Amino acid sequence: MSDAEGSHADHASPGDDHDAEHLSVTVPSLMEGMRVDRALSMLTGCSRAEASRMIADAVVSVDGRPVAKASSPLSEGSLLEAVLPVVHEMVVEPEGDVDVVIVEEASSFIVVNKWFDQVVHPGAGNVQGTLIAGVLARYPEIAELPAQGCGEANRPGVVHRLDKGTSGLLVIARTPEGFHSLTEQIAERSVQRRYLGIVEGRLENEQGIIEAPIGRSPSTPTRMTVRADGRAARTDYVVLDRGATSARTLVALSLHTGRTHQIRVHMAAIDHPIVNDPRYGQRNERALDPDRLALHAGRLAFEDPATGAVRSFVARWPEDLGPLGFDEEAAGWLEGA
Repeated sequence: MSDAEGSHADHASPGDDHDAEHLSVTVPSLMEGMRVDRALSMLTGCSRAEASRMIADAVVSVDGRPVAKASSPLSEGSLLEAVLPVVHEMVVEPEGDVDVVIVEEASSFIVVNKWFDQVVHPGAGNVQGTLIAGVLARYPEIAELPAQGCGEANRPGVVHRLDKGTSGLLVIARTPEGFHSLTEQIAERSVQRRYLGIVEGRLENEQGIIEAPIGRSPSTPTRMTVRADGRAARTDYVVLDRGATSARTLVALSLHTGRTHQIRVHMAAIDHPIVNDPRYGQRNERALDPDRLALHAGRLAFEDPATGAVRSFVARWPEDLGPLGFDEEAAGWLEGA
């Protein structure tokens, strides 16, 4: 969205050139001296040959430097990162014990409120316990969508995603009509997505527009960065509240595009990274779970594929991020047109 020490995968957004997942792991003492290809195989379940191909494709790095040889030994404490192959052939199985918060159930879609630690769909390193597995247990008809030309077997009905560490609203298609309409609306940028986030430092301007292209970092392929040859990206922000110590700022954020880690990259680019984001800022909030970004997708609005009516949904600030002290202003911004 999910960048704590240990292994995990981040999830790319539709429209990204490399619709991939990312591994980031601090090398433990047990892997001291281990070959990179063997470590990748152990961490992801891929074969040594697949790990070697990843290294040859220059998508594996150690401490920010691309790995040149599969036999390179690892050192304890180093940061091993890799862009993992997308698992297209995996068929997700329903899991009734996965907690799913249903916000709205309609004929062609459902809206859910994702927990911050939920991975949206299966992929390398996250095969079970995903949000879509829980959704399938409740709406089994969604599993038929890939066979109808609507998406992939490992992500049936999924038209957009949130990073594991981000909480909030997500729409999932139930029918082919819903899938095609929602993906088209996202492509046309007519879906309204509003977020609340806490950023480091004091934002002096009351509002602003960050319009900067985003692409993969040439030195660290598991990171996104602002770069001239990246894909166009725009994020708008409005300051809602500044902390008493001026150490942090609550901001409202609107996405006009959906690039991988867009909000996180854009806020870091202006030196105000999202709180508790070690990939683009730092892990420095002990009150939060290590995987918890101080970022919440609070509003989602789109045209109902079945009726044409504009539907809007709001998810209030989650309790695990602590009391805001300014709920009324934040809620007003989310609920506003």
